[in-house]
Amino acid sequence: MNTPVDARFGDSLEGRLTLALEAIQQAGLITLQYFGRETLAVERKADDSPVTVADRQAEQHLRQCICGAYPHDAIIGEEFPQQPGTSGYTWILDPIDGTKSFIHGVPLYGTMIGVEYQGQSVIGVIHVPALRETVYAAKGNGAWYQQGDAPPRPARVSQTHPLSNGLFLTSEVANFYRTGRGDAYERLQAASRLSRSWGDCYGYMLVATGRAEVMVDPIAAVWDLAALVPIIEEAGGRFADWQGRPTIYSGEAVAANPLVFDEVLDLLNNRQPAKKADSSEN
Repeated sequence: MNTPVDARFGDSLEGRLTLALEAIQQAGLITLQYFGRETLAVERKADDSPVTVADRQAEQHLRQCICGAYPHDAIIGEEFPQQPGTSGYTWILDPIDGTKSFIHGVPLYGTMIGVEYQGQSVIGVIHVPALRETVYAAKGNGAWYQQGDAPPRPARVSQTHPLSNGLFLTSEVANFYRTGRGDAYERLQAASRLSRSWGDCYGYMLVATGRAEVMVDPIAAVWDLAALVPIIEEAGGRFADWQGRPTIYSGEAVAANPLVFDEVLDLLNNRQPAKKADSSEN
């Protein structure tokens, strides 16, 4: 049976973004039903990362919304098996990015949706339910930031440079040392005006909205990163792995405004910055 696409949304990038924005708000409300509960049960997955009923229920809701509207799209999610598709579109879901923050009652967790088309990132949405903040983008249509019921406004990265004037963020400092790259963290921290661990998706939201200059993670899964490429790039920033490749599949990430991006890569890789050509020479 050839199930049709939901006519309310249409078989387009814009339709999928509309669905993503609607579904992510609903999923966020599901997480808030459990947020701050002292009796919330926390399980450990095979990789020892935590998971809760809120993670699973939020992802189930997102999957139901996507399957109902776009039955031929593929889905990859953190908590459930991959669902194949035939349309060329793949939805990549992180129902609670920052589960450690969530279970400790810290409001800096979020829900993330990324969409790829033929392997290229084309839609990204980050929603932070407890703060009622959302940033989203579709390729070629700019990045947008919304707080509460206020109208969306353009999201733009900062113009601050060099890094000695900027704010450097990461999700967990210990991850640098776990991967044998503690020296990279120390170089970044020393070079920055300020460093904080307002991490997970909230850190990337801060970069996309100009409130921080750089966010770096040495460990990240594809569902942690899938939403970021459209958001950061459409906001005027740059997203890449530590080698400067614009990919979500390297297990690491750098997002920054373009004025500090190369400086950050040099610090991560412990190399001297390239010398700029002297315009006075003939």
